[in-house]
Amino acid sequence: MRTRGTFRLATRGSTLARRQATTVKEALEDRHYEVELVTVETTGDQIQDELIHRLGKTGAFVRELDERVLSGDLDGAIHSMKDMPTEQPDDLVTAAVPERGAPGDALVTPDGSNLEDLPEGATVGTSSLRRRAQLLAERPDLEVEPLRGNVDTRLEKLLAPSLQAEHQERSEADKERKGNTGNEDFEPEYDQTVEEWFDDRSELEKQALGREVETEYDAIVLAEAGLERSGLGQYVDYQRLPTDTFVPAPGQGALAVTAVDGESAQELQSAIDFPRTRVETTVERTLLAELGGGCIAPIGIFAVLQGEYVHASVTVFDRDGEESVIASRDLPVETHAAAAREFASDLADRGAAELIERAERDADSAVSGEDKPTGK
Repeated sequence: MRTRGTFRLATRGSTLARRQATTVKEALEDRHYEVELVTVETTGDQIQDELIHRLGKTGAFVRELDERVLSGDLDGAIHSMKDMPTEQPDDLVTAAVPERGAPGDALVTPDGSNLEDLPEGATVGTSSLRRRAQLLAERPDLEVEPLRGNVDTRLEKLLAPSLQAEHQERSEADKERKGNTGNEDFEPEYDQTVEEWFDDRSELEKQALGREVETEYDAIVLAEAGLERSGLGQYVDYQRLPTDTFVPAPGQGALAVTAVDGESAQELQSAIDFPRTRVETTVERTLLAELGGGCIAPIGIFAVLQGEYVHASVTVFDRDGEESVIASRDLPVETHAAAAREFASDLADRGAAELIERAERDADSAVSGEDKPTGK
């Protein structure tokens, strides 16, 4: 079959990024385009020991990809929209916004516990200031500890302690079993040998068994879309956190394809742009741009198209989830961007601007070493 043309698209190299890029590739191929994915390493990928908000205000996972597009080397770049800065170079446009995946967060535990069931003082891992503040707003007793890495790495860190403890128990039971060979009255504690048990583990669990444990997490929080797209959600127990209290990051669950303004951008938009998702994420990113703060302030923004209106929910917290500005508004779909800017102005006047400025000062102090996060 004759193709319409070829797109060379940049993607990050993580497993999740490649899976996300593949969904864009397949969507374009369904429309008879040839697509080549080109892996580009970013600053965020290179610096593994820093929290997201210390990697620079925005664009740690985006900039290098877009530079390859602006240089003419590649036709476009595929991003997780929540990683994208709200300001783009003049020649660059968001050419296509495919249909959004799951927008919310998920609480993952080794045993399927819900947030309310976690023990007093439980340790929860997240790299997000927003998730940290939202968790503490719901459960001030929690100890929220830093957590970075790809989705599989984060899950392995969560599962490692309980799996390693079970492996140790089964190993000791095996020794007892072998020591009672021929003893007809002996009843083994487990039906399986430790080798049989290990063979039945998923690849994720096997990797967790070999991981060094630095922090024992009772739970971790990450984007549900990441669990889905990585294919790992089927191997863990998780609770979908409600988007009304755990308002997602702007653009969470959505992908974006950037390109130089021109013919390629128009083709990408015509082929795979999903108008509903574009409207919703435009509202979210407009609110974020007007409020400021980027990834260094605990801001949740979520928009849902409902007929003639876009229902927009916004939460802005201080770092410990003790102070907040929370509001929602129905914005006319015909003027959704302008209405979002007006909504942001009202939120700023209600105290959101002050909370964001405080978050920026805290971030600057943390980078300079004057104020380290306490984990509480």
